[in-house]
Amino acid sequence: MTLMILGVCAFVSLIVGIAMEGWPKGAHDGLGIVASILLVVFVTATSDYRQSLQFKDLDKEKKKITIQVTRNACRKKMSIYDLLPGDIVHLNIGDQVPADGLFVSGFSVVIDESSLTGESEPIIVNAENPFMLSGTKLQDGSCKMMVTTVGMRTQWGKLMATLSEGGDDETPLQVKLNGVATIIGKVGLFFAVVTFAVLVQGLFAIKLKEGTIWSWSGDEALQMLEFFAVAVTIVVVAVPEGLPLAVTLSLAFAMKKMMNDKALVRHLAACETMGSATSICSDKTGTLTTNHMTVVKSCICMAVKEVGNNNKASFCSEIPESAVKLLLQSIFTNTGGEIVINKDGKRELLGTPTETALLEFGLSLGGDSQAERQASKIVKVEPFNSTKKRMGVVLELPQGGLRAHTKGASEIVLAGCNKVINSNGEVVPLDEKSINQLNATINQFANEALRTLCLAYMELENGFSPDSAIPVSGYTCLGIVGIKDPVRPGVKESVASCRSAGITVRMVTGDNINTAKAIARECGILTDDGIAIEGPDFREKSQEEMLTLIPKIQVMARSSPMDKHTLVRQLRTTFDEVVAVTGDGTNDAPALHEADIGLAMGIAGTEVAKESADVIILDDNFSTIVTVAKWGRSVYINIQKFVQFQLTVNIVALIVNFSSACLTGNAPLTAVQLLWVNMIMDTLGALALATEPPTDELMKRSPVGKKGNFISNVMWRNILGQSFYQFMVICYLQAKGKTMFDLDGPDSDLILNTVIFNSFVFCQVFNEISSRNMEEINVFKGILNNYVFIAVLSCTAVFQVIIIELLGTFASTTPLTCSQWLLSVFIGFLGMPIAAALKMIPV
Repeated sequence: MTLMILGVCAFVSLIVGIAMEGWPKGAHDGLGIVASILLVVFVTATSDYRQSLQFKDLDKEKKKITIQVTRNACRKKMSIYDLLPGDIVHLNIGDQVPADGLFVSGFSVVIDESSLTGESEPIIVNAENPFMLSGTKLQDGSCKMMVTTVGMRTQWGKLMATLSEGGDDETPLQVKLNGVATIIGKVGLFFAVVTFAVLVQGLFAIKLKEGTIWSWSGDEALQMLEFFAVAVTIVVVAVPEGLPLAVTLSLAFAMKKMMNDKALVRHLAACETMGSATSICSDKTGTLTTNHMTVVKSCICMAVKEVGNNNKASFCSEIPESAVKLLLQSIFTNTGGEIVINKDGKRELLGTPTETALLEFGLSLGGDSQAERQASKIVKVEPFNSTKKRMGVVLELPQGGLRAHTKGASEIVLAGCNKVINSNGEVVPLDEKSINQLNATINQFANEALRTLCLAYMELENGFSPDSAIPVSGYTCLGIVGIKDPVRPGVKESVASCRSAGITVRMVTGDNINTAKAIARECGILTDDGIAIEGPDFREKSQEEMLTLIPKIQVMARSSPMDKHTLVRQLRTTFDEVVAVTGDGTNDAPALHEADIGLAMGIAGTEVAKESADVIILDDNFSTIVTVAKWGRSVYINIQKFVQFQLTVNIVALIVNFSSACLTGNAPLTAVQLLWVNMIMDTLGALALATEPPTDELMKRSPVGKKGNFISNVMWRNILGQSFYQFMVICYLQAKGKTMFDLDGPDSDLILNTVIFNSFVFCQVFNEISSRNMEEINVFKGILNNYVFIAVLSCTAVFQVIIIELLGTFASTTPLTCSQWLLSVFIGFLGMPIAAALKMIPV
């Protein structure tokens, strides 16, 4: 708006100037303003365009989804954009249906169509109701689907064609800064009106004295126009339109860099919110651990054995053949994984890391997956979910009869067993001694940081119906396996880094408490004064007990999704913390949604979890989460630096022009000069300060949290100190400048105003360097690594020389002598030791 008013000013100035002084002399003022406006618009537009390109790239990345597809009798991973009609897509719980298609085969398939139809009631899909629509999500079950329609021809595509995707909402920081900008703008408007009134009053007083109040010359009309242009320019300088630009620039820069660091930001606000995080609730599997699992120990037929590549033959020979047969049947039929031959003719294991570890174990025992699956017919499947913590399958045996297999969390499956296979291969009742022995084995495995699974089976009555649930008790225990999932390299250092940054890390896992404690100690999460608790115990606690318990909780094991949700809600509301939560499963969606920052896993995460998250961790690594926190802090600090820099320029420019107009009747900084200063502090300042990369020092200070003031006491100290120095220097130059430089004659005012303008600009250049660090005296650290900063400073200095030496008629400047240049630069440079001295003052 202000630029439009200035545009009108420039137009009137051109007409009056050309009418009075002819072309080209009369057009200089008007053209100067036009050129300045065009430059500001061009630089801002270029900057906005570059950001929009970055967001476009990130948006493409957001929509990259890979799925399992069978094409030409070969199963492989493929992007959803490469799907063709006729492909067979393999879908599991939590997946998004990538195209319209028909149900081919599967079990317990429940679809959530709310995103398409608005109906919250889930739809059961089977052979009678085979239609599956793109964009809907699998709430339960697993199936194969034949693709019939892809792209814009799907129901989802037709719906999307009628909509245009909205941009990101403003981030909390942008909202806060818009408030700051509005207040500053109002103050600027007040100063502008008063400045204009004082300047006009001065002109009227002279005309009244001369008695020429009713006769106006063209020069006087131009002077009035210049007064108006100065007033409007004060508003242009005062309105810090660079604040939202700086936020967007900083966030766009951070998003791009975080993408390189394996973090995909889905919502802009998450960048800055992560910088304020005080608590991280992390999953164990795949986040703190590598998610490359192998079975290293087992307890089959009550005998504990090491599982290694060298002892396969002896392993099988020590277990009764009947038990090995049952074990292999359980592994190969009760699984969500699959063994396929890829296009190179090599065997490939597909599925979750737990499933592939078990399949590998089965193959090492000499099992044949294909033969086992063909030998019996699958009657019913109940896929694994984190509420039941088990999965099951019912088989119709070749010799007749039905058998159920189950596997899952050891203590839960073992609690449903009443028999066990002994060392002779006989099924015997599970007595107390055997239960204690098996529980001791589970604890032993867990204390060695192994993930434990219990496998069991039961013979079913012929009256079992596929519509009824698989029983949860009456099973015969086949055995327990211990799966090793090593801790990721660098996790311990990352947890220590979080602790020094004032961020509490909690492990929330569905695993056994002893396994969780062992891993948590290895990672440095569980300390001597911390508490490890199980989900069922946590649920039973009253609100009063939670108040004392939650701050001490470092590990929550056997937690359900609702336990996680409760913990996050309590931390956010009762303890006023800023909470980041990691999740990968469909059931993690409530906690991800409840958290201030939801972090979904890019590899192990389901599409439902990713949809609910703010940031997707592409490599599922905890160290990446710490990098996100570091970038978040960097964004916050960078914008604080920029605001400190900009408010200093605002205060000085406003007070100098206002006081000068009031005292001398003219403003030392013209419209064109103020527009140049406006561009230095808005667009170029944002570019320089908002793109500073993060440093390790950022993780040594406390988080801001929810209640921290954006403009801190440190910033006020720097702003007021630097403003006072700049104002005093400019006042002194105005008062004593002519004597100082021995200026005399008609050009003395123009030369002095040029020196003031030059000194003012170099004050901003050196203040920009001082603003790189608000508290440290050494502001040159890492400056050469930031090419954008160096480029902006160089461009500012070069353009300043051009404006002073070559564009005098447009910018109301005149070429300066060497001594005048040196003094201008020295005045600017002197601001740096003053900034360093200010940093020593405690606040």
